[in-house]
Amino acid sequence: MSPVRERAPIAGGGVVTRDVVRVRVPARSWRGELRAIKVVWRRELIRFANDRVRIVTSLVQPLLFLFVLGAGLQQLSAASTHGLDLKTFIYPGILCMSVLFTAMFSAASIVWDREYGFMREMMVAPIRRSSIVVGKCLGGATVAGCQGLIMILLAPLVHVPYSASLILGVFALQLLLAFSITAFGVMVAARITQIQSFMGVTQLVIMPMFFISGALFPVTDLPRWLAVLNRLDPLTYAVAPMRTLVFAHLGLGAAAEEALNPGITWFGWTVPVGVEIATVAVLGLAMLGVAIWEFNAGE
Repeated sequence: MSPVRERAPIAGGGVVTRDVVRVRVPARSWRGELRAIKVVWRRELIRFANDRVRIVTSLVQPLLFLFVLGAGLQQLSAASTHGLDLKTFIYPGILCMSVLFTAMFSAASIVWDREYGFMREMMVAPIRRSSIVVGKCLGGATVAGCQGLIMILLAPLVHVPYSASLILGVFALQLLLAFSITAFGVMVAARITQIQSFMGVTQLVIMPMFFISGALFPVTDLPRWLAVLNRLDPLTYAVAPMRTLVFAHLGLGAAAEEALNPGITWFGWTVPVGVEIATVAVLGLAMLGVAIWEFNAGE
C-alpha cells in the first residue's frame, strides 16, 4: 500500500487535492500458495506448542489404555496371547490412538476460527482456499506426529526393542494416519459452525472407529457382523501394518504370529501390507479433496 496524490473536482468549480491509498493485490502464484500453506501449518504448530494443557491431556487416554488396561487384563488374557504381554500386543493400536485424537481435534481449530471470525479473514485473502485446507491438514499431521513420537519413546516399557527401522517406520505410518484423520476432521468441520456439535460428531465417529479397528484384539474368528465392520473401518488399515511392523521386531513364533497378527482378508484373499498402507493414503487424499470442494463451495 502506498499513498498517492489525486486531484478531484468539488462543487463550485474548485479542485481539491487529497491523499488516496491504493491497495495492490498481488497476482496468484505457486510461490504465494506455498507461503500460505506454510503460514497455516506454522500457526497450527504455534497454537499446539503454546497449549501445554492440551499436550498433557492428549497423552492421558493412550497411557491409560496401554498401562492400566494392559496391566489389568494381562492375567486374564495370558493364554490367548501365547504368552505375549498384553501391553505389547495393544501397543501398535495405542500408537495409532495417540495420533488419532490429536489429529481429529486439530481440525477443531477451523470451527473456532469460524466462530471468532478469523476464518473469514483467511477466506478473503488472495490465495486459493485449497491452500488453507492443505496447510491445516499438514499442520494437524505434524502436531499429531510429534505427539505420537512420545509414545514411540515408550517402546522399551512394553518390551519392544528400539531400532532405527522401527522408529522411522512407525513415525511414517503415524504421519500418514494423522494426515488422513486431519483431512477427515477438516471435511467434517467445513460444514459445522459450533464447537459443541463438532465434539459430538468426533465422539460419535472416533471411538467406534478405534474399538472396531482391532487395536485391542486380534481380528481372527470375529462374529460375522463385527468382521464386516472391521473391514469397513478405515482405521483397520492403519492398525494392521503398524502391528506387522512392531511384531517384526519381537521374534514371535509362527503360531503366535498367525493367531495374533493374521492380517486383513477380503473374501479369503490376504491383503498385502502395501495395499493396507495405500488404502489409508487414498482415503486421506479423497477426504482432502472433499474438504477442498466444501471450502470452495462454502462461504
